[in-house]
Amino acid sequence: METWIAVTFAAALFQTLRFALQKRLKQAGLSAAGATWARFLWSAPAIAAGVVGWILAGGAEMPPLTGRFWAFALAGGVAQILATICVVMLFSFRNFAVGITLKKSEVLQTVLVGWLLLGETVSPAGFGALVLGLVALLVLAEPPGPRGAGRAANRLISPSVLLGLTSGAFFALAGVAYRGATLSLGDGPVAFRAALALALVTATQSLLMLLWFLWKDRAQIRLVLQAWRPGLAVGAASLAGSYCWFTAFALKNAAYVYALGQVELLFSVAGGALFFGERLSRREVFGIGLLAISLVVLVLVT
Repeated sequence: METWIAVTFAAALFQTLRFALQKRLKQAGLSAAGATWARFLWSAPAIAAGVVGWILAGGAEMPPLTGRFWAFALAGGVAQILATICVVMLFSFRNFAVGITLKKSEVLQTVLVGWLLLGETVSPAGFGALVLGLVALLVLAEPPGPRGAGRAANRLISPSVLLGLTSGAFFALAGVAYRGATLSLGDGPVAFRAALALALVTATQSLLMLLWFLWKDRAQIRLVLQAWRPGLAVGAASLAGSYCWFTAFALKNAAYVYALGQVELLFSVAGGALFFGERLSRREVFGIGLLAISLVVLVLVT
């Protein structure tokens, strides 16, 4: 098995665990932004210490941090903050597995972002996979309740659809930007480049969100610090997952990585049933199946 495949599987598993833990944090009274900040706050010190120790031990040399690196890193960091907030908010509207599925529109949107920023393209068959994925999202987006006039419009404007697609767009930007950031660090060891980029991005995210809370919601700082026990668990899962994502992005283009990360669907279904006692309707199972097929096709033809 190629390295990027193994680390992508690991990333998807850790990410599913982290979203489940963040859902618990939100249920415990934290806002969507507070649950998002917890993942950065409690993971930033660990990854920073690891990188500093790596450098001091002589395991790697510090590459130059160019303007190109910071442009990609900051764009990815801000996009990831906004994407994670959208996902945590999404859990209030749909169950765990469907929330993750709508968030997976990132795979379909990464192709466009990758083309705009890195010049990546897709074949006609790949475009067909995108259309199939869009159909799957529309199936999943149908709100519960009786059918009737205005039903089609509700599919397109419901909060779950808007949050799912918005989070997917931001995650698409984050993935492509993180790939650009790791590639901007030169030709050093992939593991170190991924760790360095992750350390700098996570520290920046923690600081930006702290400044936001100091300005807009100081009470949330206290709540996040009080929830340090589950926060540490979120931070650990976030650290493991993020490092695996950064490593995969350094090895392979973001569209392939996100497409393979579709295995997260299986993890989310299992996690929703195990941790939250959730069950999927037949329509939701059908929609998840369609989306899974579209992403498998996307892997095969791009």
